[in-house]
Amino acid sequence: MTQLTILRYPDPRLHTVARPVAAVEARHSQLVSDMLETMYEASGIGLAATQVDVHERLIVIDVSEKRDEPMVLINPEILWASEETRLGEEGCLSVPGIYDGVERAISIKVQALNLDGQLQTHEAEGMLAVCIQHEMDHLSGKVFVEYLSPLKRNRIKTKLIKQKKDEER
Repeated sequence: MTQLTILRYPDPRLHTVARPVAAVEARHSQLVSDMLETMYEASGIGLAATQVDVHERLIVIDVSEKRDEPMVLINPEILWASEETRLGEEGCLSVPGIYDGVERAISIKVQALNLDGQLQTHEAEGMLAVCIQHEMDHLSGKVFVEYLSPLKRNRIKTKLIKQKKDEER
C-alpha cells in the first residue's frame, strides 16, 4: 500500500468534477487500499478520489469507532434525502484544521457499486449520512468551505495559503 498526497484547498484540482467509473477494474482495488491507508493515517473518516488527484467517482468511508468498517462507494448516487436537515460542524482532510457548520440531510439512501462491481443500496443517517454527502460533494468539485460566507471562505483561503508557504520554508 502507498500513502497518497491529499490535495489542499485552494488547489484548483479540488474543483474538478469526477467522471463515472466505466468498469470496476483491478486498479480500483489498489486505489481503494491506498486511499484507506491515506485516510486512516490522516485520522479522517472519509476520502474522495478527487482529494488524491484521481478524478473518478469513488469514495472511501469509515465512521466506526475501531476504524475497522471501511465502506467503498463507486459511482454513488443519492436516491433519497430526508427533508429534515441539521447544521453540523464539519472538517475536511483537504482543509486541515478548519471546522465550520454545514446544513445536511439527516438521513439518505445511496446507491453505488462496490469493489466487485455489484450495485448496492445503503441507508444512512447521522455521521455516516453527513460523511457520504460531504464526500459526494468532492466528486462534484465542491469543498465544504463553499457552503460558508465569502468572507469566511476568503479568510480560510488566506490562512491555508500562508500555512503552505510557512511549511515550504
